[in-house]
Amino acid sequence: MTGLLDRKVILVGGKGGVGKTTVSSALALLAARSGKRVLVVSTDPAHSLADAFGQPIGAKTVPLAKRLDGLEIDPDEQVKAHIQSVTQQLKRFTKPELYPEVERQMRLSQQSPGAQEAALLERICQIIDGAEQHYDLVIFDTAPTGHTLRLLTLPEAMAAWTQGMLKSQSRSEELAGVLKHLAPKAGKDLSNPMANPEQHASDGMTDRTRAISEQLLNRQRLFQRTRRLLKDPGHSGILFVLTPERLPIQETDRALTALAAEKLPIAGVIINRVLPAEADGDFLARRRQQEQSYLADIDQRFNTWPNYRLPLLAVDPQGLPALQQFADQLAAAGLSNT
Repeated sequence: MTGLLDRKVILVGGKGGVGKTTVSSALALLAARSGKRVLVVSTDPAHSLADAFGQPIGAKTVPLAKRLDGLEIDPDEQVKAHIQSVTQQLKRFTKPELYPEVERQMRLSQQSPGAQEAALLERICQIIDGAEQHYDLVIFDTAPTGHTLRLLTLPEAMAAWTQGMLKSQSRSEELAGVLKHLAPKAGKDLSNPMANPEQHASDGMTDRTRAISEQLLNRQRLFQRTRRLLKDPGHSGILFVLTPERLPIQETDRALTALAAEKLPIAGVIINRVLPAEADGDFLARRRQQEQSYLADIDQRFNTWPNYRLPLLAVDPQGLPALQQFADQLAAAGLSNT
């Protein structure tokens, strides 16, 4: 069985406020301490990764510790860059008198539902696709649960969208060959949009049509490669963080059910902020009694996957020394070798 830190990609998800960023940061430090070259990436608009390490982190990788780099993806900036890139690409294939309409449509697209997820997905795919040249492990500190689920299930939807774009171009008979490679059943097998497009599907086309189709095909191939890697349990794993409370338990249960249905590899469940045995007082005693019922519920609901318990700390870890100590807690809980 592949150990957690033997994977190439780990995604850390969960409800907002349960400690995803702290876990992601400490896990990255733990992996770096073991000798791996690690990149920790935040896709959370809150940018709490910089707060956790106590130093600025932006859209370019910065060193955080020995063998550890950090990167924050700003979803809004990513959408702007994505829209600008697509606009420039469209203008290459459009008559100049249509430029104002192209720009208007793309401005509208920037506000459309799913635009942020689509832009983030492409950036994440690019990071995963090129990471092995520089890193042994990439850890994604993701946004709250719903956002994460949309991202993880989006590659297939985006591939289907790309296939639809190619189909819309089929009015040109030159693209018929491309569609045959993407849809062997004359466009009826859209339930499998991740089929591998052949490398030379654009043979025989004009330069303009080839440029359009190759851009779409390259995008399709990128989503296909990412989807394949995300579904490979030897390559990728998804960790969900929750606290022993009713709402995080319910939200995690729904998320894991959805991920399991997508056949995405769940690497484990981290139960964070469990009251330590030495915490005393009547209030904490009553709190612990309620917590025990939640922990029993967690054990029952999530027994399919490894469970790791982390204690509630007196002070939230912030800064490199505190995160290193929290990494020791992860190691003690078994996250370093499972």
